[in-house]
Amino acid sequence: MPGAMIDWVVAEWIAARIAGTPRDAEPVLRGVDLDALAEDAQRRVLAYTGLRLSVPVPAPEAVDRREWARANIASTRTLIDPLLQSAAGRLGPARGPGRLWLEAVSSAEIGVMLGFLAQRVLGQYELILLDEYAEGRQPRLLFVAPNLAEAVRRFNADPQEFVTWVTLHEVTHAVQFGGVPWLREYLAEQIRELLRSAEQRIERPRRLALPSLERITDVTRAVLRADLVGIVTSERERELLDRAQAVMAVVEGHAEHVMDAVAPELLPSLPRLRGALDRRRREQRGIARYLNRLLGFEMKLRQYAQGKAFCDRVVELGGKDALHHVFSSPQALPTLAELEAPELWLARTWQPG
Repeated sequence: MPGAMIDWVVAEWIAARIAGTPRDAEPVLRGVDLDALAEDAQRRVLAYTGLRLSVPVPAPEAVDRREWARANIASTRTLIDPLLQSAAGRLGPARGPGRLWLEAVSSAEIGVMLGFLAQRVLGQYELILLDEYAEGRQPRLLFVAPNLAEAVRRFNADPQEFVTWVTLHEVTHAVQFGGVPWLREYLAEQIRELLRSAEQRIERPRRLALPSLERITDVTRAVLRADLVGIVTSERERELLDRAQAVMAVVEGHAEHVMDAVAPELLPSLPRLRGALDRRRREQRGIARYLNRLLGFEMKLRQYAQGKAFCDRVVELGGKDALHHVFSSPQALPTLAELEAPELWLARTWQPG
């Protein structure tokens, strides 16, 4: 896109170098049939959730770290470029050197971010959120083979069991967005409005003077790191952010709940795997812990835990039908307060019967 302030080729090159290229994944995962696992996972997840697909689950793809980074460069670009194009048009006299500086910083920052994430991600349902910028791209179901192999070795896990478990989680996400017609657009609208607010934040100083490069940099960096808290100031923005955080906690927690609910007959080692994966998420030290905080991982971990606790408690109190109700309409989604108190959500929304 002309006018954008990220050199995406440079960002992809940096991400690929940081991601690295482990070469010993194939022997660890030999014999694991991703197609068969995804098909079986889809059948089990549909049976448990009661959802019906209006959009098919993508075929699973085993990818290396560089391909994962490449795919996420493309999807991140659809979120970031419109905002940065707007910022580029407002640099005024600072457009030349200022834009070059911001382009270099932003390109490096997003490359480092995605390169680091490429070392960590096990699987991903790559959702196309803002389809007006997606240029015909379709969702993908990605499994990062070297990271799966590394986790199998680290946990001393059975490869078939471990990949089955990860597949259940990612297929659940595909079923959520393929089986709840309003869910993607609901989440997309919260993000659109927050990005519009960020754009207005850049525009506002222009009433008196050109916006400073520092102001533009602060806002664009906040968006690059998905640090939407950093661009929220008004009550309306807080409401939008709360809604986005609540729905993401439900989406992540629901996937965690379903993954564990349908796995016991498949995975004899489920308790040990759950303990190992939870430790992997928590036990980061040094630079990894710093980057986790910088990139919003700690918020994501809270979403996993908070959302799963909510879903587990809803099923305990109201059964599976009560949990199915959470995706019945946007109005049925819990608020942040209700995530902490599922009883309040049940009292507001659930009429068993």
